[in-house]
Amino acid sequence: MLSRIYDFIAVGLGPFNLGLACLTDPVDDLDGLFLERRSSFDWHPGLLLEDATLQTPFMADLVTLADPTSRFSFLNYLKSKGRLYNFYIREDFFLLRSEYNQYCQWVTTQLESLRFNRDVQSITYDDAEQCYRIRCRDTRSHHSNNGVDLQDNDCIYRARRLVLGTGDEPMIPECCQPVAERVVHSSRYLGSKAALQAKSAITIVGSGQSAAEIYLDLLEDIDTHNYTLNWVTRSPRFFPLEYGKLTLEMTSPDYIDYFHALPESTRDELVRQQKGLYKGINLDLIDTIYDRLYTKSLQGKVDTHLLTCAQLDSCHFDAAHRRFDLTFTHTEQDQRFEHQTEGVILATGYAAQTPAFLAPIEERIQRDAAGRYAVGRYYSITAEDDIFVQNAELHTHGLVAPDLGMACYRNACIIRELAGREVYPVERGFTFQDFGAPDDRVFQPQRATA
Repeated sequence: MLSRIYDFIAVGLGPFNLGLACLTDPVDDLDGLFLERRSSFDWHPGLLLEDATLQTPFMADLVTLADPTSRFSFLNYLKSKGRLYNFYIREDFFLLRSEYNQYCQWVTTQLESLRFNRDVQSITYDDAEQCYRIRCRDTRSHHSNNGVDLQDNDCIYRARRLVLGTGDEPMIPECCQPVAERVVHSSRYLGSKAALQAKSAITIVGSGQSAAEIYLDLLEDIDTHNYTLNWVTRSPRFFPLEYGKLTLEMTSPDYIDYFHALPESTRDELVRQQKGLYKGINLDLIDTIYDRLYTKSLQGKVDTHLLTCAQLDSCHFDAAHRRFDLTFTHTEQDQRFEHQTEGVILATGYAAQTPAFLAPIEERIQRDAAGRYAVGRYYSITAEDDIFVQNAELHTHGLVAPDLGMACYRNACIIRELAGREVYPVERGFTFQDFGAPDDRVFQPQRATA
């Protein structure tokens, strides 16, 4: 017998859809369900370094910027754990990443709308019922008989609308694809750390926050394990995250309005120019790395090398010598050089992927000239406004897409579309700057005097 038809079903349970679950929980006239293929919530476990922090303040939790009174707030979590005064005395707005993960895990225990171990296999559209049919596999009971997969653990859910929060996949550069199983993407760092530290030389490729955190973590133990540590990036310098207050005004509905209305080519160019605004390194972390290098250098030369303007061209594994042979080009000198190392860590970020389960409804999805989701102003990717996306709109909404601080705003907009009313008021017009060309009411032309 088919299940009831939900108002919406959300696929994937990262922080963005988890926030949506929190904010829709008290809305009586919205019936939603959240499906996640993993057995529990665990946010980037390969990068939960002990001292690593978020790049947004604690108010960018799952709910506060939409509903400060929510029982799912980070402060309420601290109170329930008896840690509120500890946090107060610490006087640091930036959460430890492991603490944020624990907070999210606590939230999952408070919600009845979550279904873990649900691996979505396909989504189809039922014209007669005017709803989506989501076929899932319960991974807890999935088994095989003589190598033949059994289907008796499949289940069907139905919903009027969908919210996709499936996230991005680790990005492996094309030249590293042949050795993808041998290199370590930063997302798997902690699980590979012991094996890496047993090698004589380790090379990190990339220049963002994850690369910096991993470099510092390995630098701390360089004397104990006696490896050579290299950090190589294509960027012309180790860019700090720009955190000026007027720049932060770009994480606002006003800037989204401006950015979304720009021509597609202009938006793409801005995304390329603005990487330092959302992919940079915390300045405190850069300073800590320098200070640690300085301290260690007092005992003699530190066996480490930091190199910028180095574009990775090729990556081969020499099985006989159990090492990687890398070829780079120095982009400013246009000079090629080779590099040998036993361990390679790729801090090369993540790339958007279209889930295979969307194939049966591809004709309903709107795409731009580059084949990406054509995301509407309020996060829909269909003409019917019945499929919404989370963090898949960098090219249409700008640098706010991956920002935890703007998740509540996006969820408030999606909930407004789902409920047909504004459940959570959305602030507008709070920036001190204007992003578009002014009209005559702002700048009046001055007449020249005789």
